[in-house]
Amino acid sequence: MRSGLIAQKLGMTRIFTEDGSHVPVTVLGLQNCQVVGQRTADKDGYVALQLGAGQAKAKNTTKAERGQFAVAKVEPKRHVAEFRVDEANLIEVGAQLQADHFVEGQLVDVTGTSIGKGFAGGMKRWNFGGLRATHGVSVSHRSIGSTGGRQDPGKTFKNKKMPGHMGDRRITTQNVKVVKTDVERGLIMIQGSVPGSKGAWIMIKDAVKKPAPKGAAFPGSFKAAAEVAGEGK
Repeated sequence: MRSGLIAQKLGMTRIFTEDGSHVPVTVLGLQNCQVVGQRTADKDGYVALQLGAGQAKAKNTTKAERGQFAVAKVEPKRHVAEFRVDEANLIEVGAQLQADHFVEGQLVDVTGTSIGKGFAGGMKRWNFGGLRATHGVSVSHRSIGSTGGRQDPGKTFKNKKMPGHMGDRRITTQNVKVVKTDVERGLIMIQGSVPGSKGAWIMIKDAVKKPAPKGAAFPGSFKAAAEVAGEGK
């Protein structure tokens, strides 16, 4: 099991294939995605990599976070997340992951926070059919109808589909295709849509329901910490 990546959603565009057809893609940008910590079985009870992406102002980070970034010798990060990995796939702290960590054509799982829609009714939120347009129904055409039983059970069950807050939820879309990667510009292009608005932070990892892609780099494609530190001078 390899590490994933943290990327920022930049928007959507399309790519033309050799036969002239076009593929709609979501463009994700790697904003200096670095390893900021390791979790080991001896110390933490599990094995994982902590990644950070983006750039945060020091005044907007807590004292504890500043100390953690100082130990890792990286700049303060805007977004931090952990990815479970096998012990053999741990990457050194300070290493910078690259776009060719994923192979063109492979399937990945993407996780993000969906766009909030506010308070929505049953027809919009759950695709209910509503009541009849005529024949005795007035005003209540878009209502959801009955929500419970009679004296038995005497209540409305939890998780009943009803009007309420729609969107703004953590969503994982599985088995989406990596169409193209650009290492120099740090771009990954995913076929179709990805949950979240422009500027949202997206987590990408190998598809859990598919075998490991052929040609994938293990433990990953990255610049070593010493090389990244040398570029910053």
